[in-house]
Amino acid sequence: MAADQTLIEALQRNDDIAFRGVVMQYHGSLVRAARSFVPNNAIAEEVVQDTWIAVIKGIHRFEGRSSFKTWLFRILVNQARTRGLRESRSTPVSTQRDDDEPSVAANRFHDAEGRPTGHWSSAPTDWGLLPEAVVVSDETNSRILRAIENLPERQREVITLHDVEGLSSAEVSEMLDLSEGNQRVLLHRARSKVRAELERSFG
Repeated sequence: MAADQTLIEALQRNDDIAFRGVVMQYHGSLVRAARSFVPNNAIAEEVVQDTWIAVIKGIHRFEGRSSFKTWLFRILVNQARTRGLRESRSTPVSTQRDDDEPSVAANRFHDAEGRPTGHWSSAPTDWGLLPEAVVVSDETNSRILRAIENLPERQREVITLHDVEGLSSAEVSEMLDLSEGNQRVLLHRARSKVRAELERSFG
């Protein structure tokens, strides 16, 4: 928090160098997070620009009740949600449901004839057995981000803020106005779908 306090004081003094440093540190993450709320990258960039303007206008009112990063992402989420409401989404409503779906496809528990067995027909991939070069490759990261982009809206928002940007469960729940239990369910379902997509990719 000491580093946070130093940063806040510099920003409140209108220190251009401090502000440029913050933009360089967080801009990419903010665009990535905004993209989970709005339909394309161009709008996400506009949302982030609006977020930086809001930071400049609001930094003198920052009271330190959360970390600077949490405060920054809260502004981003508010801006993105406002903008997202104004944008018409072309995704069919049926693909946006994430309430009652199973975390894992039912056919993962069926035998070759399609009969339920009550246990895994093929166990999940053990990522620890994959070569490190595969796990950390740019191609793997790109596939993960593509899988996240294709998730239902709420799952996409939760996994982006929690797993990609590193915010805590409590912070994500507060930002998205979710109960802790609902946030955990959405995160679990999102992770399961991303994992399934990677399993398909790795064969």
